[in-house]
Amino acid sequence: MNARELALNVVRDVFPPPGQRAVERGAQASFDYRARRAAQSDRDRAFAAELAYGAIKMRRTLDWYLEPFLVSQRNIPAVVREVLRLAIYELRYTRADEHATVFEFVNLAKRHAHRGLANLVNAVLRSFLRQNPPEPRRDRFADDEEYLATRYSLPTWIVRQWGALFGPNTERICAAVDDPPAVALLINALKATPHEAARRLADLGVETRPSAFVGETLLLKRGGLPPDGDGAWWPQSESSAMAVDVLGPQPGERILDVCSGRGNKALQIGARLAAEGTLLCVERDERKVSTLRRRMEEAGIVGGVVTGDATAEALLGDARFDRILIDAPCSGIGLLGRHPEARWKKAGSDGERLSLTQRALLERMAGHVYPGGALVYAVCSTDPRETTEVIEDFLARDNFERGLIPAAYERLLTAEGDVLVPPGIEGLDGFFIARLERRP
Repeated sequence: MNARELALNVVRDVFPPPGQRAVERGAQASFDYRARRAAQSDRDRAFAAELAYGAIKMRRTLDWYLEPFLVSQRNIPAVVREVLRLAIYELRYTRADEHATVFEFVNLAKRHAHRGLANLVNAVLRSFLRQNPPEPRRDRFADDEEYLATRYSLPTWIVRQWGALFGPNTERICAAVDDPPAVALLINALKATPHEAARRLADLGVETRPSAFVGETLLLKRGGLPPDGDGAWWPQSESSAMAVDVLGPQPGERILDVCSGRGNKALQIGARLAAEGTLLCVERDERKVSTLRRRMEEAGIVGGVVTGDATAEALLGDARFDRILIDAPCSGIGLLGRHPEARWKKAGSDGERLSLTQRALLERMAGHVYPGGALVYAVCSTDPRETTEVIEDFLARDNFERGLIPAAYERLLTAEGDVLVPPGIEGLDGFFIARLERRP
């Protein structure tokens, strides 16, 4: 199996043909699964990943390029369409050897279809090269939303939502989520300072720079993702680390981390507590709980873990905390740049549906905050139904008010005083963070 066939298998896993009993997988899971079974060099694996992830991400734009060449074709098998998408991606977005690219994808079509369809692939690709169509232009679309959605390969409803939120910055955001996201490491303060970690990473050939927002975050400038450093650091996006920074846990305090998942934010909180105080984590997924406990032990973090639904009335009894972090389940549309298939797997109704759980979590946790204490609500989404609407509804009914946000976040603050991180800009994930304080 060569790199192009590996890429084809990944794309077909992500978009299995309707009516077949194929197992649908995420792009990363599929690539890991397929690549383990393919004897390829590191270079070929990297090329396969570039093709697969790129063709998945740019699917709408690729179909726009292909449409004029397929107007007379009916009932083209799904596998042949995927071959064509991959080929057009390689020809348009990489430094392709055009003749080699056409030759390889024609042969791929022969293996997965038949000679007649391989001839079709050959004809389409050669016509594409002869005509060399320009990228989508605004004057060919009915409105800005359709143009941006096609130009940057996004669902129209997402572009429309970003337009309402970010106005003139919308095109910049659309372009940015097609670029690779920034890679960041969270440094465990119990085992190293950021400066010490940066020196250790430099010895491993990894060049870093400090985050402008979070003191214990280093951004990778050069070099691949390093080993875990025996718990001295772990991969965690800069936007994700902002939530704990806004929470600001202090040694000696009682901290509750709700919806802890596999524990990135819990570990960050535990490192800041420095074994002075109390950390309690709540997570309903038993597999994630197992991972969280293992990671806490490896990182030297002291804390308790409760397995259960945080919205259950009896789960926490009458326990009170100085600070609570709610890393709420959300639509995840802030992560479109990090997961190539995400833009095609989300639905416009996700925000409304998930807001019910988000409101329930806020309502349940409000009673567990000491008077004068802080509650931080964070979601990797910019959808107003999951962000401002949830917070405004909560503030209208509960004895809380917005608290102060660290000065480093001033340029990310909304008019109401919440943190809103635009997706993709400067390699960041889209995030919303509100700090709420209980009135005495």
